Amino acid sequence: MRILSWNINGIRTLPQYHPWNSFKDCNAILEELHADIICFQEMKSSRLGLPRDVALPQNFASFFSFPVVKGGYSGVAVYTDSRKVIPLKAEEGLSGKVQPKPPLTSEERISPSYPSVDDIQAFPDEEDNVPSSFEALDAEGRALVVDFGLFVLINVYCPNETSDARLAFKMNYHLLLQERVRRLVDVEHREVIVVGDINICATPLDHCDGHLPSNANTFWEHPARAWFHKWLDPNGPMIDIVRSFWPGRKGLYTCWNTRISARETNYGTRVDYILVTRGLLKWIKHGDIQPSLKGSDHCPIYIDLHDEITLDSGETLALRDAMQQGSSKRELPRIAAKNWEEFSRKQTLLSSFFGKKGGTAALPSDPGPSLSQPSSTPERTTLRSDTFNGGSTLPDPDSGPSNSQPKAGKSTVPAGTTKKRKSSEPNSSLSSKRRKGRAGQPNISTFFSKGTTSRSPEEKDVIDIPSDPEEELTMDPPPSASQDQDQLDADYRLALQLSEEGPAPPPELSSSQSKAAWSSLFTPMPPPKCLVHDRWVLGTIRAKANVRETKSTTNIVVTISSGRAK
Repeated sequence: MRILSWNINGIRTLPQYHPWNSFKDCNAILEELHADIICFQEMKSSRLGLPRDVALPQNFASFFSFPVVKGGYSGVAVYTDSRKVIPLKAEEGLSGKVQPKPPLTSEERISPSYPSVDDIQAFPDEEDNVPSSFEALDAEGRALVVDFGLFVLINVYCPNETSDARLAFKMNYHLLLQERVRRLVDVEHREVIVVGDINICATPLDHCDGHLPSNANTFWEHPARAWFHKWLDPNGPMIDIVRSFWPGRKGLYTCWNTRISARETNYGTRVDYILVTRGLLKWIKHGDIQPSLKGSDHCPIYIDLHDEITLDSGETLALRDAMQQGSSKRELPRIAAKNWEEFSRKQTLLSSFFGKKGGTAALPSDPGPSLSQPSSTPERTTLRSDTFNGGSTLPDPDSGPSNSQPKAGKSTVPAGTTKKRKSSEPNSSLSSKRRKGRAGQPNISTFFSKGTTSRSPEEKDVIDIPSDPEEELTMDPPPSASQDQDQLDADYRLALQLSEEGPAPPPELSSSQSKAAWSSLFTPMPPPKCLVHDRWVLGTIRAKANVRETKSTTNIVVTISSGRAK
């Protein structure tokens, strides 16, 4: 079994790199990583913006933790191969305060108790204040805790020290993580694996500039490095398992500054770790980094577990049995993405409000209150607002008594029941008018024909509304297939007629006529004639004429005739 951890720097960034851009979905990417438990940090997404193939890959169970307020920031995920391992329990956060709705029961929780502020010596901020609760620390979606029976896996993305004001938040999160692990190990006697981006260099060997004398002398003075140095073996309970396989290896970096292309020269740091408790060492077969896998400013790290081990008693214990993976299929923990309302078909989608109804209301066996029977002479009636109130049809007060017998052959519908039906009288005035309008509908040939007579202005469309209040306005059925075929045939015949007629061919011209025609195109336009003398205008002169105090510009037309200008 392989456990892999990777800070992907955004779930939408990863598919932009090779070879991940050659895969069609997230399931194919997860398969290519060749790991059974995959832990991602910096998802940089939200629950609403998570693509479906990322939330529900075909062969993997998925668990997510996103920031409560700030979307597209932080976020961690755990994927488990459903064909090999299924988690026993899972929960968000380290403090036990991040709960789904409804909250997890005591049987669904991993631990019976969780850290409190009084259990740690909190790091003060710049104003010498300490946090009163862990809610702010757990509100950024930085941790997932998953129980696999043999061990409890904690996938974390620890805060980065972006400013001096952020140092207190970073240190208090580390202290919360340490207390959560201490309770699991000392109180509950569990084995723990911590994976993820710790954002701390463990030793000067894990920093590209750690060998410099100026940095080596002051390396442990930073509060975060001093805390991490005390938490790791031999001073603390956690073992840096990857470094234990490569104790003197230089350049074992997992993070690079991509802005200066530092990855090409391996000028980076090691801030991603897999930390295990001592009881799991017998299960660990190998561990290393994968710097050749691109897709982020970090690279993946992994450990391989033995499929089985031999105990001191000589008994062989399989990893699957130690992880309590029985033969029967187990239900996923409730916080799995598969159980989210939007993916479990429990949430009402917006499209369901615009779909057709699943069926019609059943009619009662006994007849209800009957509708009034109209008079034998049809009369025009006006529509009343209560005719469409709740889908029921109410009689007009002047149409007759309400206790009259209904029409023969018509069902009685109780008030408040909606039932769509077609009119039983095919020759109703409304239907006949609409049929007449459809029969006279113009086709494409009418736009090319001549002499079409328009309808006189005195003719008006009159829609008759039956006086029977039981009659409902219904739309006529669409035109039949034969009518559509007739329309297509008429259009086709018109197209053939127009194509046969075609435009008249141009007359054939002789060479002299063609030359004269071309010459006429380039002949200058003749000058205009004078409106007064009826002679050709040879030119215009622009002159200024002062008339009293008004200045204006006048065009004086000069007509030249027999050498005299007039």
